[in-house]
Amino acid sequence: MDYLSHNVAVNLKRMRQSKGMSLDQVAEQTGVSKSMLAQIEKGTANPSLGVLGKITSGLRIEFHQLIDTPRTDFCLVTPEEMIPTKELEGKYKVWTCFPYEDNQFVEIYRIDLEPGGVYVSGSHGEKTREYLTVTDGVMTIECHGHSQQVEKEQVYRFETDQTHIYRNEGETRTSCMCFFLDYH
Repeated sequence: MDYLSHNVAVNLKRMRQSKGMSLDQVAEQTGVSKSMLAQIEKGTANPSLGVLGKITSGLRIEFHQLIDTPRTDFCLVTPEEMIPTKELEGKYKVWTCFPYEDNQFVEIYRIDLEPGGVYVSGSHGEKTREYLTVTDGVMTIECHGHSQQVEKEQVYRFETDQTHIYRNEGETRTSCMCFFLDYH
């Protein structure tokens, strides 16, 4: 199931239940069949824009309320169980733990660098700031003509409005967690 279908499934069920409505009641109010609504909530249907329009009109909700990323009260991420977002064999791995789409202001990554590994990241745009904490080893960060060595358990902050470089000049793997803040 793609993320949009998932969002619609979760949001429709949550809104229906919060209104104390059965599938029969929603079907009556929207003109969408009970079986179609059940399939949408299970994520097995790919509803047309017309069907989504009937649902939003019948439930008197805004369209974005159906497609927005659902609220999650908690979420545990284990990067090793994910497919890396970026990877160069023997050099680095980058995992997007929490993307901007979840909350619009913060993005969280994990970066592992093998000995001698270098990861070059492009600009994240104006008014973006990174907070980085090294969890293993020592990492060197280069940005704005400045080079900073960051050791385990230290936290470093820098503006990410231009290309920046992560380096492992040590003999063991180094890892960090990066928190990108968009402060527009």
